[in-house]
Amino acid sequence: MDLNLPLILFLATAFTGVVWLIDLAFFRADRLKAVSGVEQQFASVSAEEKKEHVAYQSAIEAAAKEPTLIEYSKSFFPVLALVFVVRSFLFEPFQIPSESMLPALEVGDFIVVNKYSYGIRLPIVRTKVIDITEPKRGDVMVFFPPGDKRYFIKRVIGLPGDKIRYSNNTLWLNGEPVPNELLREEYSKPGEWCFNVRGINQVYREQLGDKSFEARKCSVPGSLSREGSWVVPEGHYFMMGDNRDNSRDSREWLFVPEQNIVGKAVAKWMHWDSFFSVPSFSRAGSL
Repeated sequence: MDLNLPLILFLATAFTGVVWLIDLAFFRADRLKAVSGVEQQFASVSAEEKKEHVAYQSAIEAAAKEPTLIEYSKSFFPVLALVFVVRSFLFEPFQIPSESMLPALEVGDFIVVNKYSYGIRLPIVRTKVIDITEPKRGDVMVFFPPGDKRYFIKRVIGLPGDKIRYSNNTLWLNGEPVPNELLREEYSKPGEWCFNVRGINQVYREQLGDKSFEARKCSVPGSLSREGSWVVPEGHYFMMGDNRDNSRDSREWLFVPEQNIVGKAVAKWMHWDSFFSVPSFSRAGSL
């Protein structure tokens, strides 16, 4: 089951904040009154003597003691609130779970996603309240695919109104082939589509608008890479993985609506294969 972490974080922040406010409104005054009573009871004891006075210290501690729930809520609320604001409106970390964005992103890469680059959105409901910029061709974007509650990360290929065609591993945009240059060939691994059909992985440099990036294609195109054409409707985007023959994307589930956008992936900051491996920062850098 996929956990809704933003909702869980919101509920935890709201709960601890409400507990703190209830304490301020109804219970804190009683504790202060009890502390004042203890001070009056030991009024004859000097300030210096109070530091070593066991009975006074015990009485003050008992009078000022907060219930466990209130104590924990006051401790956790500021931290939870800070994390909630940062993750909701500024930046959020994600880990890459698949090879669909090879060679740019490997399984185990941790990326930073800018949450405000495409506009300020309300947490949970993701309604945009402030426009900033719109996605551009070639951006790496995190989003929810149509009918799916899981996060996906792909590259923006088509903007609203664009005519997209993908034929025999060649990308066409608005009637023109996207410039690409073969950089190298790589042997495929067991389990990959390319290995199963005895093909060779070929890495191309593609130029999409002002963005240049590497895309990996099999010499034997997969079913999603042979032939397809689409017109991107208003308010939607056409997304594709860089690992073209090992990616579920808009060629399968069509267009991503604007309200499903989470943010723009801007940088890799760590690589961590598994819990028992040692994290590495050798792949850190911008996207």
